[in-house]
Amino acid sequence: MLNEANPLAGKRIAVPESRQLDVLAQMLIKRGATVVRCPLVAIYDSPETDAIYHWLEECIQKPYDDLILLTGEGLRRLLGFARRGNLLEAFINSLGNTCLISRGPKPGQALKQVGLKPDIVAEIPTTDGIIATLERMNLESCRVAVQLYGDDPNSKLVEYLKNRKADVVTVAPYRYAADSDDKKVEELINELLSGSIDAITFTSQPQLKRLLDVANKLGQKENLDKAISQTVIAAVGPVVADAIRIAGWQIDVMPEDSFFMKPMVTELTARFTDRR
Repeated sequence: MLNEANPLAGKRIAVPESRQLDVLAQMLIKRGATVVRCPLVAIYDSPETDAIYHWLEECIQKPYDDLILLTGEGLRRLLGFARRGNLLEAFINSLGNTCLISRGPKPGQALKQVGLKPDIVAEIPTTDGIIATLERMNLESCRVAVQLYGDDPNSKLVEYLKNRKADVVTVAPYRYAADSDDKKVEELINELLSGSIDAITFTSQPQLKRLLDVANKLGQKENLDKAISQTVIAAVGPVVADAIRIAGWQIDVMPEDSFFMKPMVTELTARFTDRR
């Protein structure tokens, strides 16, 4: 019988999250789930501080024609660097004189926190979606900055911009680190292998990569593949979902159009309540 007050009662859900682990965990706990926490990934500022400040100063002295924001995290990190360098007000002013192109909703949220909003939002929050959006724009001789996703150089997007004869500059304000030790990840893998985990959530590609890397190191990748096929997999959005499919795993839950944690939890709850 469905417990309407606690629809996820009796379900053990793995939450491999870092920065927002507590937020996601509380959403699930309020619905009655038992949360298995495993902080697979940590995010930290780029150690290339000189390069970041050089980029910020260029942006302030002569605002770029276009700035492509691939992640909200990236913009928040840039704002943090600007704040520590006493450049925050000047940097925000320069953004106000730049065409701000957002890959998805998260950069828009970060912009809103400083009183700005994106000028253009890609219809599909992927690199291909950004490229499709840029097709409608004149980029020749434009100064275009690209805020990268972690330390991924996004060669596809950069080469596209160069082929459109844009003057391209990239900035990588943060890095991902495998912060948790292998033992904690191994414990999660063992729980997945035992069948004691009902569902696992993924909100970023590095989480998946870390889990797969440790499974391979332990010689458990094939066993994990089998076990995960019996586990409900929830992805926060299409970028993460694509990475999961490339790994050979099936997506069971993903929000239809609002790619945030709350809609993911809503869909995950519906998945289990529908089954009952």
